[in-house]
Amino acid sequence: MNPIVLIPARMASTRLPGKPLADIAGRPMIVHVLDRARAAGVGPVAVATAEHEIADVVERAGGTAVLTDPALPSGSDRIWQALQQLDPQGLHDTVINLQGDLPGVDPENLRDVLRPLADAATDIATLVAPVHDQAEAAAQSVVKVACAFGQDAQVARALYFSRLPIPWGEGPLWHHIGIYAYRRTALARFVCLPESGLEKREKLEQLRALEAGMTMGCARIATAPFGVDTPADLERARTVMKAAAPGTGA
Repeated sequence: MNPIVLIPARMASTRLPGKPLADIAGRPMIVHVLDRARAAGVGPVAVATAEHEIADVVERAGGTAVLTDPALPSGSDRIWQALQQLDPQGLHDTVINLQGDLPGVDPENLRDVLRPLADAATDIATLVAPVHDQAEAAAQSVVKVACAFGQDAQVARALYFSRLPIPWGEGPLWHHIGIYAYRRTALARFVCLPESGLEKREKLEQLRALEAGMTMGCARIATAPFGVDTPADLERARTVMKAAAPGTGA
């Protein structure tokens, strides 16, 4: 595999406008994500954005930014357009989509998400972590995955994604983490598919791939990185990352 990491970022978040540039421990959130991606060392990293202000911040931090069409409907479309600009020769056969609102992501997670692609039958890979309590299970903002890991297995096939706690019955629940690794051919197909019925109903883009018969594999990790979707999430990120910063006594 020859991966490239692309980070879609936009200012027009419904619940937290301008969040890529929100200050966390003295730096914009998008720069934290960029630095974590570069630390993973899995391949080149770029930010795909429609806004010059995000691109300027990324470039001042020594990163690569690609300006994309503001009318694109999703992050997947944004990274596909950026890929065409960055790699028109098709040298990178694997594309990691890292969300720009995961400032605490462990760089190791970008290596973890590649594991399911060791199976040639897998089109798209993603990450899951155990659901730890009932509040997490019940939260609509926490997407759950129906998948079953065999004994000591670290990879399983995704059967369905929902905002409800699935599957029913005794056993572990899995929290989906919005980091994806696409085979380049799979991403090309995915962005050409129409929005699907279950995707519209659950408001989950990954269901489009499953409804189209694409195979998704899940790699399990111990803990889900925290995402920033709301002002409360942002305050939590500031507290956690300030405590973890060098020189704070943490």
